[in-house]
Amino acid sequence: MLNHRKNCPYEVLLLAWFCSLGAYIVLHEAGVAYELVKVNLRQHTLESDDDYYAINPKGAVPALGLDDGAVLTEGAAVLQYLGDHFVPALVPANGTLERARLQEILNYLAAEYHKAWTPLFYLAKGADATDAQRPVIARQTYLNGLLADGRDYLLGDDFSVADTYLFAVTRWSVNFGISLEAQPALQAFMARVEARPSVKAVLKAEGLTELFNKA
Repeated sequence: MLNHRKNCPYEVLLLAWFCSLGAYIVLHEAGVAYELVKVNLRQHTLESDDDYYAINPKGAVPALGLDDGAVLTEGAAVLQYLGDHFVPALVPANGTLERARLQEILNYLAAEYHKAWTPLFYLAKGADATDAQRPVIARQTYLNGLLADGRDYLLGDDFSVADTYLFAVTRWSVNFGISLEAQPALQAFMARVEARPSVKAVLKAEGLTELFNKA
């Protein structure tokens, strides 16, 4: 199903503009060998024109192909797997309260924050986006409150896989005309993450503009 290159046992299939940008950042943080295969999510095909549904029947990204042929999907699961196996500093130890906190915020990001953007993606061109923006802004207000206690990242002082997810999704604010001026802690978080070397490398590789780090 997946063709792996020699000495490159892991493969992330993603379209980097979407939430799988987080997995891409974690791979750069880890410094592991990987092959990046982009997915056309409109056609659900790979660059090779192969059917992406044959790899992930859900049709979403990211999908992580393992060297034994297994495929892992869902962003929160992929991020934790990459952290556990390649960059433990980005995930608290299993069985700890801190790990439960990581899972708590990942679940919120996936089920509440990420999902809140869906109406904006289906909004007719030129339509008033005010109503569709409200659920996103409400969740950004909550996340801003978490970050407003002085912490640098979602779990405290240490960068984690959850931060890559929040960063990837919050970048959509620019695309959908949502200002972060009213969310100063979240805005500062975005600049902080964007300043990381791994994030700069990913954005440069994908031809994406730095939007928040004005330094």
